[in-house]
Amino acid sequence: MRGNQKHKNYVVKWTPEFAYAIGLLTTDGCLSKDGRHLDFTSKDMQLVKTFKKCLNLDVKIGYKSDGHGRIYPRIQFSNVRLYKYLLTIGLTPNKSKTIGELRIPDKFFFDFLRGHFDGDGSCYSCWDKRWPNSFMFNIHFTSASLPHLKWLHNRVKQLTEVKGGGISKAVRSWQLGYAKRDSQILWKKMYYKKDVPCLLRKHKKVENILKVQAQVA
Repeated sequence: MRGNQKHKNYVVKWTPEFAYAIGLLTTDGCLSKDGRHLDFTSKDMQLVKTFKKCLNLDVKIGYKSDGHGRIYPRIQFSNVRLYKYLLTIGLTPNKSKTIGELRIPDKFFFDFLRGHFDGDGSCYSCWDKRWPNSFMFNIHFTSASLPHLKWLHNRVKQLTEVKGGGISKAVRSWQLGYAKRDSQILWKKMYYKKDVPCLLRKHKKVENILKVQAQVA
């Protein structure tokens, strides 16, 4: 998207990059109430730059205060057509606690899921001291909306051989978590080739976990 950010002639086209950007918007983005502006804010400058590249935006990266002395990079832009399209797939202003099902094409679901993971997801690993060579790890997706995580859980079941996973209450949100075997399946789906758009530090963490797992398997 170049030039005038209102983009009267802008046409939405689903691509891996677009789907990834939608995943980021779902977690760390927002739609303004004015019907035209979109915002993406992250503590990771690399992620903001990747978002900008995925949507081919010709806008400057600015900064936003969280009100507690912390400053984060952000992109804010106006695009009426994109805004209206996002409404049709389930994104809305003030979506954090109300978001539910999203209309994501199956072909691009795991690009979307990778964006979701990079925006508000996490992964952990540890050694279980009860057994030798017992290396444990998991992946989590976080949302303030329980219906949204239930939808995400169901879509993963429909599109993969993953049958596990569970949702638990966090402090101010909900978490959809997957254990070792399921995490491996999801990572393989999300990082299906080397050059997919992603948050590099999280991808590196996943790679390191899988390297350790390969050594103890």
